[in-house]
Amino acid sequence: MISKQPRKQRRFRYSAPLHVRRKYLSAHLAEELLLKYNRRSFPLAKGDTVKVMRGEFKDHVEKIAKVNLKKSFVEIEGAIMTKADGKKIAKPIHPSNLLITKLNLTDPARRARLERGVPEEVKKEIEKEAKEQLKEIEEEQKRIEEERKIAEEATAEEQKVEETSAEEEVVEVKKEQVKEEKDGKKAVKKTANKKTSAGKTPASKREVQQKKAPKKKTGDNKKVKKEDKENA
Repeated sequence: MISKQPRKQRRFRYSAPLHVRRKYLSAHLAEELLLKYNRRSFPLAKGDTVKVMRGEFKDHVEKIAKVNLKKSFVEIEGAIMTKADGKKIAKPIHPSNLLITKLNLTDPARRARLERGVPEEVKKEIEKEAKEQLKEIEEEQKRIEEERKIAEEATAEEQKVEETSAEEEVVEVKKEQVKEEKDGKKAVKKTANKKTSAGKTPASKREVQQKKAPKKKTGDNKKVKKEDKENA
């Protein structure tokens, strides 16, 4: 800080660039790391394992999920809060409430900064630990890729099953439509036949009626006509 005035110090801290704010996001090292690296504090980074010392999540030990330089807070895996509407979000925690228990050494620039003023044995340990961490990250990436492939295969199989079931349903619907059309044509034919049969008597019935009807005698008809003339 250039000035002793608190207002100017606050203004400088508020308007500081990101590369300066990076130093403000520092947390104390655990006792083992303090003796090993001969440092009291170190800037936080994504992947560092930290312990919450104060607050709602006291004694919670987990990795850092996100570092926000603009707002000067970090998000830790497992530290979740619920909003008034029921939505769950990560709890922002200030670095002053954290204690670093394990550093993420995958960044070569960070390793070089740690190795300053440290004996050769500690440098070798740092490089060895960095290799182990890189291997762990590669294994995790492979596992995630395998899980993703398995999930994609499962979704593809589900889609195939859905497509086949949809095709079968379409075929069944078409068959039902064809059956309905055939049944409709048959019903139309039956109604037409009934109408024609109702308008015309069959030949067999006419023959029966003719047989049953008595034949009129011609002589009797002539006598009836003569009687009618005489009466007139």
